Amino acid sequence: MIISDLSRIAGRRFPARRWSRGLVGKGLPIEATNFAMGYVVLEPKGGQVSWHNQKQEEVYFLIQGTCEMCLGEERQILTGGQAVYIPPTIYHQLTNVGDEPAIMLYIFSPLGYVAHPDQEMAGTLPRAGIDVPPLPAGAWPQSTGKP
Repeated sequence: MIISDLSRIAGRRFPARRWSRGLVGKGLPIEATNFAMGYVVLEPKGGQVSWHNQKQEEVYFLIQGTCEMCLGEERQILTGGQAVYIPPTIYHQLTNVGDEPAIMLYIFSPLGYVAHPDQEMAGTLPRAGIDVPPLPAGAWPQSTGKP
């Protein structure tokens, strides 16, 4: 039996004010071959998974908190207990708009490289409305700060 124990995974802290810990995927405690899964804590008032896209389909499941979800040209508020489907190649962003930490799970398939975490750490994340499509009107700004 292979167990992925969240309490034993250091994970990574990102400039966009989130802490991400991979549970399932290449090089992670559970090395599934077809999907990846992780646990993310977004800091209050702006912690974010910044505007990006990828070739995989994905689901975000918000366990607790209140977040603004931008998906393509759409923008909605998600609350704990809600999941959102993200089609392949569609730009998306999740921002904690609440006063408490937000906790979410991500699951994407097929397993493969997703560039945005490395781009964020290097300070090279493509900028919404300049390098890539713009965020929906009224959206929380994309975090592109360098580490």
